[in-house]
Amino acid sequence: MFIPLYDVNALKHVRLAYVTLGLIVVNFAVWLVTDVGASEAFSSNASLGLGYIPALFFDNARLDPSLVIVPEGWTYITYAFLHGNFWHVASNMLFLWVFGDNVEDAMGHFRFLLFYLLCAAAAAWFHGFLLPQSQGPLIGASGAISGVVASYFLLHPKVWVWVLVLWRIPLLLPAFVPLAFWILQQVYMLFIDGDGEVSWAAHVGGIVAGLALTPILKRWSVPLFDRRIVSPKGIEVEQAQTRPPQQEPPRWGRG
Repeated sequence: MFIPLYDVNALKHVRLAYVTLGLIVVNFAVWLVTDVGASEAFSSNASLGLGYIPALFFDNARLDPSLVIVPEGWTYITYAFLHGNFWHVASNMLFLWVFGDNVEDAMGHFRFLLFYLLCAAAAAWFHGFLLPQSQGPLIGASGAISGVVASYFLLHPKVWVWVLVLWRIPLLLPAFVPLAFWILQQVYMLFIDGDGEVSWAAHVGGIVAGLALTPILKRWSVPLFDRRIVSPKGIEVEQAQTRPPQQEPPRWGRG
């Protein structure tokens, strides 16, 4: 298990990733209103009225009209702003804090917000597709965050990231190591625990959406797969390649 702590990756196109910061603030604010400062009945009604319930979309159940808060289709998005407890929201927002700003930097503010919401919707759809009979509300930003993680994996696999291994061992690793492990873990868990308490389907749906949308929504000038390596000290180093020794003189080329 890898917990991201910090990435050595300065912003290049925007001064402040205010969409990322805004999403973090909104998620914590909604959690405070619907969980910390609310009764158990209010929290339950919020989950039913704003959470994504697959059975409603596949005509396998009906929601009591008194519990309807937003039009049914809106729950593809609203569910992603609800969380069940502090650790649920804190872990999701930690991933968004570490990786979201650089994805926003690569896409621009508006396109990043669009990307985030589309990943949330795709995650809910895939969850419902695999569990159409489920009457339990899906809540949490994990699907959208999975899209952000997948996008970072495509954009910055060579950036160095501080991670906490097994909740206690800090390590500095190239981003592709913990992120590839994390992505593969979500797919593996979907196969062995597809109908468990955690919606691995939503995670995988968000990952697929993130991989598909990143090449479309990123700035045209931003490359995939880090053509520049960022050292742990934060100094950008051009990739260097040499020609075979038999070719004289040897020349350095830019990657």
